[in-house]
Amino acid sequence: MNKKVDYKKDFKQLYVPGTSPQIVDVPTIPFMMIDGSGNPNGEEFAKATEALYSLSYAVRMSYKTNDVPAGYYEYTVFPLEGVWDLLDRSKPATDKSNLKYTIMIRQPDFLTVQGFERFREQTMKKKQNPFLEKVRFEQPTDGLSCQMMHLGSFDDEPASFARMEAYCAEQGFTRASKIHREIYLSDPRKTESSKLRTVLRFPVQ
Repeated sequence: MNKKVDYKKDFKQLYVPGTSPQIVDVPTIPFMMIDGSGNPNGEEFAKATEALYSLSYAVRMSYKTNDVPAGYYEYTVFPLEGVWDLLDRSKPATDKSNLKYTIMIRQPDFLTVQGFERFREQTMKKKQNPFLEKVRFEQPTDGLSCQMMHLGSFDDEPASFARMEAYCAEQGFTRASKIHREIYLSDPRKTESSKLRTVLRFPVQ
């Protein structure tokens, strides 16, 4: 296990962007993901997040088992990400009960579909979390996107999105969808809202 991957260093462009908007081409990335809706401050979101972390750490710590995945290398578990939309687009985005989301955690490129199913089976035997059954393994491609680091409260994100859209207009791009991605580099349970660091990203054309 000579190779060691740290997303903040090896994938700096995607996970540690500057606080000014930039255009980036996001490649195909393997994720464990789970769909949901409603207020992310509720128990359902918490249990879904717990399921993703349980599985992600099972993969990360598998080098200690008798069945180490082929090609395994040491790495830092990636941060939680979420793709956000609205259930009813006629309602304001500030209505948290109207939110629709897919939360996910990036996986190392040695993980296969078969490996994912095996880790899920093993984890379900150890943990009583019904959301483990809802997790799926996919490899989406965001492609051409605008992103920036947002510093501060989630409630202040509209100002950052406005900056991103203005930048896109200046550079000859248009926002391709109201859907956006957030990458959570801070734990909101342990971090003051003014100090939260969140990567914001949306598709452009």
